[in-house]
Amino acid sequence: MDNLTVFTEFLLMDVTGSRELQVLQGVLFLVIYLGALTGNLVTVTVIVTDTRLHSPMYFFISNVALLDLGSISVVVPKAVVNSMTGRKTISLTGCAAQIFLYTLFASVEIALLVIMSYDRYVAICHPLHYGLIITPSLCSQATAGSWASGLVYSAVHTGALFRLPFTKTNVIQQYFCDIPQILRISSSDVQFSEFIIIICSVCIVLVCFKFLFVSYINIFSTVLKMHSMEARNKAISTCTPQLAILLLFLISGSVAALGPIAKKPSLQNLLTAMFYTMVPPFVNPIIYCLRNREINAALRRMLFSLHS
Repeated sequence: MDNLTVFTEFLLMDVTGSRELQVLQGVLFLVIYLGALTGNLVTVTVIVTDTRLHSPMYFFISNVALLDLGSISVVVPKAVVNSMTGRKTISLTGCAAQIFLYTLFASVEIALLVIMSYDRYVAICHPLHYGLIITPSLCSQATAGSWASGLVYSAVHTGALFRLPFTKTNVIQQYFCDIPQILRISSSDVQFSEFIIIICSVCIVLVCFKFLFVSYINIFSTVLKMHSMEARNKAISTCTPQLAILLLFLISGSVAALGPIAKKPSLQNLLTAMFYTMVPPFVNPIIYCLRNREINAALRRMLFSLHS
C-alpha cells in the first residue's frame, strides 16, 4: 500500500504531437463553440423579447437552448485552452465538475424533451383543452422538477464515480472527462456501484422513450387525419423541429453510450466525441430557425428592427 500512487490530476487525450495541428484543433473547437453560443443566445433572445412567442412551447425551447449552451460550455472552453497552450492536464476537482455539470444538463434536457412532447400532444390532439391543461404554473413546476431530478441524479452519479481515489492510471483517452473513460480507470468497487446506477438510469430512460414514442405516434396520426392543409402544415412545422432535435439527441447519446471505449488516441475517437458533445448544441438553433415558422418570423422582425 505504501507504493500506491493516488492521482490528483488527469492527462487528457492528445491526438497529435504536432503543435500546428493542436492549434488548428483549438481553432476548430473555438469556431464551433462561438457558433453554438451565438445560435443559442439568439434563440433565447428572440423568444424572450417577442411577445408573440410567450407560450409554453417556446418557454421550453428557450430552456433547451440554455441547456445546450451550458453543456457545450462545460467541455469546449477547457479543450480550446489546452489545445492552444499545449497543456493536457485537468485537476480532479475540474474533472468532477465537468462530469457533474454535463450529466446535469443532459438529464434535464431529456426530461424537458419528454415534457415538450406532451405539450405538443395536448396542443394537437386536444386543442380545446390546451389552455386548461398546459398552464403557466404547470410549465414552471415541470421545469423545476426537471432541474431537481437532474441535480439529484448528477450528484449521485458523480459521487459514485469519485468516492474512491484513482490509483490505476491518470490517462484519459479523450479531450474531456468522459464517464466511460473515468470508469475505465476507476476501482472495481466504483465500477460495480456505477453498473447498478446505470441499470436504473437505463430503465428510467426507456420509460421516457416509450412516452415519447407514444406521444409522437398519436401526434402524427392526428395530423394525418386533419382535413385542412393549413392546419396540417402548422402542426407539422411546430413538431418537426422538436422531433429532429430529439432524434439528434438520441443518435448522439447512442454514439456516446454504445461506442467503444478508446484505449489509445485516434482521430475517430476525437470525431465521435465531437459528434455527441458539440453537434447537438451547434445544430439545434439552426433547426429551429429553419423549420419553425414563428421563430423564423420573430428573428426577421428582430433583425428588421435593428436595421431600422
